[in-house]
Amino acid sequence: MPKLLYIEASPRKERSASIDVAHSFISTFLAASTDNELETLDLWQLDLPEFDGDRINAKYRVMHGENPTAEESAAWETISKITDQFKSADYYLFSSPMWNFSIPYKLKHYIDVITQPGLTWNFSPESGYTGLVTGKPATLILARGGEYSSSHEASAMDFQKSYLEVILGFIGFKDINTLLVEPTLTDSESKALTLSSAREQAIALAQKMS
Repeated sequence: MPKLLYIEASPRKERSASIDVAHSFISTFLAASTDNELETLDLWQLDLPEFDGDRINAKYRVMHGENPTAEESAAWETISKITDQFKSADYYLFSSPMWNFSIPYKLKHYIDVITQPGLTWNFSPESGYTGLVTGKPATLILARGGEYSSSHEASAMDFQKSYLEVILGFIGFKDINTLLVEPTLTDSESKALTLSSAREQAIALAQKMS
């Protein structure tokens, strides 16, 4: 059964523009087939491990081709389980607001946990870096208060879209669709038009994917 993994990065819930638009995508995906499944990761409810101590030591053991200690192996297993859950999906949906020109720290924490050698990427002197999460489409629904796609000067401050597209590409994603919900810090009528247009785009993307 095709599974959509929905990764939710906003703590604003019913007041969130990115979540609002994501729900249109999800409803369309689920309506397309009774076989379609949804798994939601609310990053504000997820108890992610700190990436320090035995966990980061285990990472460097893997990178250098060394055997980890028993303690490091146990710590690395927690990272492997989270990453295995991520890789088990067939489709991916990320919804995120822009915070300080980038992404919320909860989403960055999650990405730092799953972006690991031997799990989501490999390296060899011959071929360089190789992403291991391949053949799966990802959709990014990114809300931002300003209109960062309107000019070169504004887009130079956008580290939300560029970072997510680069890091997903690094771990193997080739099919990435990005939907920008902007601007949201505006008058109520303009915001309503922005959300309506974004919902229509989300529905079209979900129909294309399904």
